[in-house]
Amino acid sequence: MQKRRFTREFEAEAVRLVQASGRTQREVADDLGIGLSTLVRWVGRSRDRLIDEPAKPGSEDVLAALKRLRRENEILRQERELLKRAAAFFAKEGSR
Repeated sequence: MQKRRFTREFEAEAVRLVQASGRTQREVADDLGIGLSTLVRWVGRSRDRLIDEPAKPGSEDVLAALKRLRRENEILRQERELLKRAAAFFAKEGSR
């Protein structure tokens, strides 16, 4: 039996499917026509790489997420201030 070779891109896409699709490793392996043990090994290798190589600062995804979270945080801060002012206003009106 000849050993099949897969590209790094195929391996990365298979791992991404496992992580993002919510499907089991067995289902993904069957769909891709690869062995379950191969996929399990790829997922483990990917996990090891993430541990060994922490995310690089400056990654586009990280920067976009950070920008979105900062914007969301500012909106929440403004809403909280508005609610504080409204509560103070109604507390004052209620005491009259």
